[in-house]
Amino acid sequence: MTLLYFLTLFPLVPALGMLLARGDRARDAVGLIGSGIIMAVTVVVAVMFFGAGPQSFEVAPGTSHVLSIISSAIDVILCAVILYNAYKYRNALTMVLGIVQLVGSLAFAAMTLPAAEAVTATPLYLDYMSVIMVLAVGIVGSLICVYALGYMKDFQAHDEHEAALRGQTAPDRRPQFLALMFLFLSAMFVIVTSDNLEWLFCGWEITTVCSFLMIGYTRTPEAIKNAFTQIILNMLGGIAFLAGLMYLHVSGMPLTISGMIELSGAGTAQSALLVMPVVLLSLAALTKAAQMPFHTWLLGAMVAPTPTSALLHSSTMVKAGVFLMVKLSPLYAIYPVTGFMVTSVGAITFLLAALMAISQSNAKRVLAYSTISNLGLISACLGVGAPEAVWAAIFLILFHTVAKSLLFLCVGTAEHHIGSRNIEDMDGMFSRMPHLTRLMMLGIMGMFVAPFGMLVSKWGALVAFAQTGNVLMIMVLAFGSAATFYFWGKWLAKLSGVDPTAQNVEVNVHKTEWMALNTIAALLILCCVTFPVISSGLVSPYLAMVFGRVPYVIGKDAMYL
Repeated sequence: MTLLYFLTLFPLVPALGMLLARGDRARDAVGLIGSGIIMAVTVVVAVMFFGAGPQSFEVAPGTSHVLSIISSAIDVILCAVILYNAYKYRNALTMVLGIVQLVGSLAFAAMTLPAAEAVTATPLYLDYMSVIMVLAVGIVGSLICVYALGYMKDFQAHDEHEAALRGQTAPDRRPQFLALMFLFLSAMFVIVTSDNLEWLFCGWEITTVCSFLMIGYTRTPEAIKNAFTQIILNMLGGIAFLAGLMYLHVSGMPLTISGMIELSGAGTAQSALLVMPVVLLSLAALTKAAQMPFHTWLLGAMVAPTPTSALLHSSTMVKAGVFLMVKLSPLYAIYPVTGFMVTSVGAITFLLAALMAISQSNAKRVLAYSTISNLGLISACLGVGAPEAVWAAIFLILFHTVAKSLLFLCVGTAEHHIGSRNIEDMDGMFSRMPHLTRLMMLGIMGMFVAPFGMLVSKWGALVAFAQTGNVLMIMVLAFGSAATFYFWGKWLAKLSGVDPTAQNVEVNVHKTEWMALNTIAALLILCCVTFPVISSGLVSPYLAMVFGRVPYVIGKDAMYL
């Protein structure tokens, strides 16, 4: 448990270091050392988990109560930050939603904090799914922070050049930006290790506010507009989450995920009431996962610096939504109306977003629509509530995290060195940036070509839908995957061209960028090579623990092939 506390709180140290450090060298040192420690502790936690297996961690009632008070105080502070920005930029809808959430947070705190039953003895829980997410956040998220060290130097230099042309000076807000990235990681560790829904909600809202501040980093009219789109849509989900918590408390039901699942199998009158909080929590998860009609906030995030896009789209923000749905997946089978809602929204999003990506030439928008589409497929699988479909969803989460983070970072570096993020301008990339182009092609192939994991995961989804007799979902998967093949194939062909007259422009790429890119590329290959081991060592045991049986989706011999 000490390591879990450390993993949650330590990212705050480099976050503070970024605010205090003066100069690029000092910030680089803080970022590299902080990220290295987070990755090392993440691996240690995973190794120790395999020695001990899934376990709950008891917290003394007094300590748990104090932490719940701190959690409630953080919720109020976050509402204050939202209200301040809403007043500053005269955004009425954000102001109204902020007041609603503030009143709801204070009311919930007044209901739960004085009550003895609000104290959860085992608020922290580490299982196989938590370990997968801890590794994804700790390793991929930290590597994105390392990448940001070099990328933001070029970003700031560009801003200063543009400001000089206008006879102005560009403020350097990189310390705040880098600090927010590490705070983001801390919040994600809270989300993936908390069984206590109140604590999980606190981490949930921290990621929402951090995203808002990072999307609005440049403070241009477009950035501010898109930041408020993000906060409005995610606050709708946050209010639904808070309403679900209040419903659970008023109905006398447990405020833990494990308690909800245990209650659902009791067959009592109270267990029938669970359908409403499951719907509310699922709505919050769908909003965070940028499912239609809430997807516009993720597209708007493209105005932010590339590390924001990578962090939001791959390892953290959107994965919080699907992680919550993974934890709720056993309930979708028990309460079919909730599963139908999640599957329907996910299926529509998967198909429409894949079709929309075809018409895009902006590489970041292609990646954004692809992310929304893949999250739709993951949601559709989870809504089925069958272990076979959840098996496919977990692998889709894993491979999407690694491959998409690699692609976002590659596009960011390419944009700085060729002056464009348009796919149509990537002719001759193999000659202009040979190493980066190889990494980008690897990321693209990781998304849709055999033998990479995303294709195998989609095959698993196809098998799961066939086994459950869901013919409509099979058709949606077929047409959506065809569109996916089209836009990835088009991009891959663009990168494959060679121009003998082109000049190599990748010699000025920062070392921290190469460090992150090469490591994530190696992780992608490692995940594909160890696919059978991950299945037998993490995913199948988790499903056996939650659903009571190990699903048969793809035989071990086929996986090794």
